Amino acid sequence: MSEEPSRDVPGDQEPREQKSPDGSDLPGLAAFAVMGTTIATCVGIGVLLGLWADSAWGTAPAGLLIGVVLGTVAAVVSVMKQVRRYL
Repeated sequence: MSEEPSRDVPGDQEPREQKSPDGSDLPGLAAFAVMGTTIATCVGIGVLLGLWADSAWGTAPAGLLIGVVLGTVAAVVSVMKQVRRYL
């Protein structure tokens, strides 16, 4: 009875998680980048729509304030949906 010697072939190792060369966790960083972009986009769109409403209807600064509030609410709702994926 002879046992086969174990072979250390580089491709036979268990797959490890891929990390960036500096050791940071890239998928986590990407999730935070998406959340930041979502916040900036929602608030920016709210501001632009508020400014447009003010110029179209002459309601300054009410349209801007409403746009900022609605943009902020949309940002919070969007980020909460994104965070729930990781919980």
